[in-house]
This record gives sequence, C-alpha cells and structure tokens, in this order.
Amino acid sequence: MPTDLIKTFTYLTIHLTIGFSVAYVMTGSAALGGGIAIIEPCINAVAFFFHEKAWKRVGARRKLLPA
Repeated sequence: MPTDLIKTFTYLTIHLTIGFSVAYVMTGSAALGGGIAIIEPCINAVAFFFHEKAWKRVGARRKLLPA
C-alpha cells in the first residue's frame, strides 16, 4: 500500500477519534458523538472542494494581471 494512502487512513482515524471524543465529552452521548464525528469530515470535504475551486479562480485571475 502506498505511503500516501496509509497516511490518509491514519489521519482519518486520528480525526474521527478526536471528533468523537470532543463531541462525546461535550454531549455525554456516544450516538451523538459518533454522528458528529462522521458528519463533520463529510461537510469539511465538500467545503474543501469549493475552497479549492475558489483558489483556482484566484490563481487564474492573477495570471491575467500584468506583473
């Protein structure tokens, strides 16, 4: 398995564990903590997609400006 893929899975594991732990401590509910831990990265993935699109536009506009 490529190193980048292993790093991605280990980062995901850390992210989900921290998300679950924080949500569980704040709510006292394992179900709610689990839900938040799953939903939050999904929302972040969508936000990241649009964030990248916006930055590509910025980069394209900068290329059009005189140096």
